[in-house]
Amino acid sequence: MIDLNDNINLPFSLQISFNKLIERYNDLAKSEDSFIAAKANRILEIGQANPVLKEGFSKISVLKKYEKEIAILLEDSFSEVLSLNEIKTASVPYHNFIFNASKRFENIIKSAGPDFELVIKNMPENDWYILSCTIIMSFCYNYDTNFKRPLYYEIPNENGIVRIYKITYNADFMEIIPTEAAPKLTDKDFDELLDNFENIELWKEKFPPNSYVSKGFVISNIFDVTDDQSISNIKTTLIKNSKRKDESFMVDFQKVFRSLLGVTDLEVGFSIYNKEENTLMKVHDSSINSFLLKAKEEFKCENLFCHYSYDKILKSKANLAISDVDANFEKSKGKAPQVKVLKEQGFKSAIFAPIAEQGDLLAVLELVSKTPRALNSINANKLADVMPFILSAVKRSKLDEANLIQAIIQRECTSIHPSVKWKFESAARKFMQEEYNGNENPSFNKISFDNVYPLFGQIDVKGSSDARNNATQKDLALQLKLVEKIVEKAFDHQKLPIFEQLLFQVKSYQIALKNDFKVDSEQKITHFFKYEIEPLFKFQLKSKSFITQDIEDYFAKVDANLEVIYYYRKNYDDTISLINKNMSALLDKKQVEAQAMYPHFFERFKTDGVEHNMYIGESITKEDSFNELYLYNLRLWQMQVMIDMETSFYTKQHKYPIALDVASMILVFNQPLSIRFRADEKHFDVDGTYNARYEVVKKRVDKANIKGTDERITAKGKLTIVYSQQEDEFEYLKYVRFLQSKHKLGDEVEILELEDLQGVTGLKAIRVNILYQDQNNTKQFYTYNDLMQAIKS
Repeated sequence: MIDLNDNINLPFSLQISFNKLIERYNDLAKSEDSFIAAKANRILEIGQANPVLKEGFSKISVLKKYEKEIAILLEDSFSEVLSLNEIKTASVPYHNFIFNASKRFENIIKSAGPDFELVIKNMPENDWYILSCTIIMSFCYNYDTNFKRPLYYEIPNENGIVRIYKITYNADFMEIIPTEAAPKLTDKDFDELLDNFENIELWKEKFPPNSYVSKGFVISNIFDVTDDQSISNIKTTLIKNSKRKDESFMVDFQKVFRSLLGVTDLEVGFSIYNKEENTLMKVHDSSINSFLLKAKEEFKCENLFCHYSYDKILKSKANLAISDVDANFEKSKGKAPQVKVLKEQGFKSAIFAPIAEQGDLLAVLELVSKTPRALNSINANKLADVMPFILSAVKRSKLDEANLIQAIIQRECTSIHPSVKWKFESAARKFMQEEYNGNENPSFNKISFDNVYPLFGQIDVKGSSDARNNATQKDLALQLKLVEKIVEKAFDHQKLPIFEQLLFQVKSYQIALKNDFKVDSEQKITHFFKYEIEPLFKFQLKSKSFITQDIEDYFAKVDANLEVIYYYRKNYDDTISLINKNMSALLDKKQVEAQAMYPHFFERFKTDGVEHNMYIGESITKEDSFNELYLYNLRLWQMQVMIDMETSFYTKQHKYPIALDVASMILVFNQPLSIRFRADEKHFDVDGTYNARYEVVKKRVDKANIKGTDERITAKGKLTIVYSQQEDEFEYLKYVRFLQSKHKLGDEVEILELEDLQGVTGLKAIRVNILYQDQNNTKQFYTYNDLMQAIKS
């Protein structure tokens, strides 16, 4: 750098001047103290002999030329007696150029290494310009904006630990002079600037670059605030709760702890205390380790600490420092668990700090180092200043975890659909307000929605009862066959009547399985296995060498938990589970499309298949926007989804353990009804006697037969649409014809009457075959508008 103004962008040009400093000595020259007066006169003589020092200069070469004179001018400001203690510099304001410094500052910079570049932190480039403008406002216009921000240096020491230094400026020896290029500013200009801090162009308009001259110098008094800043950084890091999921969280956290304790290889870990189980648990966060738990998820505290450390941490809630792990390991002969686990990981010193509130332990802060004696009971006391912030963060984290657990339970067990959540929240707020107002028995408002249109659909596994009975018969027959083989072998060696009687019983069960399988057959045969066969095999025959291998083979085939052979039934159960899982996942994915069309209530249930309820209407959306067009859209969407679910099932059918079929049904109810949340059952149900008819039909219709026949109304490969009104038939036949044109439905359309159900008559159904081959259509779903366009064309 040749000139101070090289490569700078400020509203003033910079000049170093000692004019204000020399002027100060005019008064001191009149002092009655002869020593002070003589010193002042000496300064004044230097000023008179070297006018450039008063006039100001920007060339760096001038500093070198007048190096001795400047040193004399600054003798009082930089006392040699305090030079090794004070951190002080003389510099140009808001510039990294320093032309005089105390010895301690020079030593700090030297320790930082040859590659270190001194830069003022935490001040964006534009803010430097605006800060300079506010200084001009203060110096030239007596307008105080109070725009002062703490300025810092971050300087590493010889060990690489970053130390933080706060800078305070003494600007007594500064003056700012406007040039001809400086605009004349008014109160209106200042008012405009006050509302436009971020508009750098406006600031440059009012204070053009180099339109003022900054003459003088500043003395910077610098203080090591590493401990205070580290504590502040720890607080800030902990407050940013969302950042904990970031992998860099622990890196930043360790960095500030290293600065606080001055340990370069310090690592930080946490473990959460579970009071109910008396265990320490790993934090469920990929970036946070526990050195006490090592790789385990949790550990009993009595097995994690020796008696002394257990009492100190869990009972006294006091810090435990291990300054020399190796020495402690030898002293305890490797029997202290907390020392052993540290040694296994190569750590040489550690501090375990309990995080507690009102005597209750919440967590343990773990600080470890691979340097002996780096962590000890002395520097452990520094943690006292940060523990309140850590405690606050742990409490917040535990509260967040509790809320998350409740949210998961609510989502998985008692889900409240987003479309109706607003009404629950409104009722909850009213409930809280009643509590705040002193009502000892506040009531939770009834949650109901009037005038909503219902939609119901289900995909049911056809013949699921027969399929399960068949699987049960196969399992029981296989187990009976194995029992028969072993008992016959035992009877061949010992002609005991009990064996003959058991063989007779086995034969009887085998015949009953084939010819007369009843509801209680499974229970009877299972009871026979458990109370007659199992004791015989385990205690009487197990010791017989001729039959030992057969009995071991028998028990190897029997499920240990169910105590029966569970092979064919497992295939059945696994198939049902996979069908439900895949169907539900597809339905949930498709629901995103439906909600985007218009918000509505949705719920689904897994049985031997998947069924779903939907309700749409003005009272659910809470907006004056509902139109029956959205109902038609949802009905058409529902048909397409049912087709897609069936198509998906049959394309994956070969992947299931056993081959099953499904049948799809939609129930149409064209009158709006009311629904109410049943708090005791945790779900919505229809409200009122009239509306109950809809629930009756829903529960019974899929088992109904076609009128005058024994044929079920639902059939594999076909979509069945049950309705009661003639207008429903017209509406859904339009949908059918439209989906036929899109090659989703076939030409086999039947209009059928259903047998009368209890209390319900006059139901009809449209039944149409589904086309499964069209899997390449890129359009996800068709809307009612698509239907209207198809009709018009």
